Amino acid sequence: MTKHSSHEPVQIFAPHQGFGYLRAAIEDVREGFRLFPLALTLGWMDIKLRYRGSVLGPFWLTLSTVVMIVAMGILYGYLLHAPLREYLPFLSLSLVVWGYFSSIINEASSIFVQNSALMHARRTPITLIALRFVIRQSLIALHNVVVVVAVFGLFRIIPHNLWIAVLGIFIIIFDSFFVSLLIGILGARFKDISPVSSALMQVLFFVTPIIWKPSLIYSGRQYLLLDPFYAPLELLRGPLLGEGVRYSFIGVAFLQAIVLSGVTCVLFSRMRARIAYWV
Repeated sequence: MTKHSSHEPVQIFAPHQGFGYLRAAIEDVREGFRLFPLALTLGWMDIKLRYRGSVLGPFWLTLSTVVMIVAMGILYGYLLHAPLREYLPFLSLSLVVWGYFSSIINEASSIFVQNSALMHARRTPITLIALRFVIRQSLIALHNVVVVVAVFGLFRIIPHNLWIAVLGIFIIIFDSFFVSLLIGILGARFKDISPVSSALMQVLFFVTPIIWKPSLIYSGRQYLLLDPFYAPLELLRGPLLGEGVRYSFIGVAFLQAIVLSGVTCVLFSRMRARIAYWV
């Protein structure tokens, strides 16, 4: 080992002053996205290791999604007096997207704790860990997309305005990255974040139009936009179900993304150097 390498720091946690916090955070983000191929590989390896030895692997999640859609589709379709031809495509798409939302929120609080060995062993950008997590959850969600495609094919649903749906996917992934950083930082510092987020998501599942359609609300429907999940969900779900473009959802989704990224950047720039000590 050379003299230089023996004195090379594993990670730099020197205190910053003024804009030093922001410069260090920007450098971390730049380095993390430069290592995007590594994050993609690590995310894929996480899935392989999680389901190693399993017959169906991540398709067990797909099978459970099929069972849930069929059971809930028949039950709630009957209770809500909704034809299965209209309700099953709505429910299948809603449950798959919500499953992705829920996995991001519920598991983000532990991403830095789970990667503490990596953070302590070598110089690792914090954003690389968040990227790895988002990629892993996105790849798992892709397995459930098969169910949506099958339901749409069965009922011959033809999506319209696909560019809006693509925009919705982009905003959802963008939000996922920043919310993973935000909740990950809070979860590293406060261990109560995980049960709180799980309980909150259980409540929001019934509040958000997942198993019921927004059209069931005759007055005060605009208050649904206060739900942080509603605008991104509807931005993706509406075009795929053949509904028209609602530009109010685009505006609200962009506003939420700007606020979320701004808050996360401020917190990340101030707390980045402390995360390794918390875990």
